[in-house]
Amino acid sequence: MRILAIVAGKYGMRIVEHIRRCAPPTWQVTAIPAPTGLPVVVDDPEEYLPTDLPPADLILFMAESDRAAQLLPALAVRTGARAVIAPIDHAAWVPLGLRGQLLRELRAMGVEIVFPEPFCALTEDGLGPVAAEFARHFGRPRLRVAVDPFSRILSEIAVERCSPCGSTHFAAEKARGMPAAEAVPRAGLICLHYPCLASMQPEQTESGVETLMHTSGKIFNAALTEALGRWEEDERG
Repeated sequence: MRILAIVAGKYGMRIVEHIRRCAPPTWQVTAIPAPTGLPVVVDDPEEYLPTDLPPADLILFMAESDRAAQLLPALAVRTGARAVIAPIDHAAWVPLGLRGQLLRELRAMGVEIVFPEPFCALTEDGLGPVAAEFARHFGRPRLRVAVDPFSRILSEIAVERCSPCGSTHFAAEKARGMPAAEAVPRAGLICLHYPCLASMQPEQTESGVETLMHTSGKIFNAALTEALGRWEEDERG
């Protein structure tokens, strides 16, 4: 799979570098800086696109700019991309109204776009083949654990699907050796110390008003809880 990441500074590049490290060897991941100095309303997107854009199957939009998001339909045309993932780690980067506009425009072009909020909430459920292939490897964490039957210590935490930013591997390594009964929510807090890249701005989420950073911690805790439950079921036979 060919991935083109549109990035701005350390936020996007950290994700790109983690994806490169953990992606299947056949994937090609290219990162380009997001255009700057864009007007509030971009009338001619081609004016602001690089002339040497590589072909891509998937665009990852991490430009930290609602103005740059207006370029996504033109980027999809120029690269031949069949899917776009525009994570919402801060609501201001792709506001709700712009999300609806992009959804309509890209859908009319036959291009899928999804807005995981935050990025580590992404799963392959209901996605088309390109976005789903990415989400099988990166998104909502999926863990496998083993617990020492005598000490009840977490003896193993294997990462089967990791968050795009790399916090899953970080938290899993730190949680190994914890008492299983204490791992949740301690491990979720460790995840945020990576540090988490999601916003600390209070926003309306599915579970009420909270920050996206706290949402990401809850996502890791849920993954660890599920993994512990599967281990206990296996032990009972």
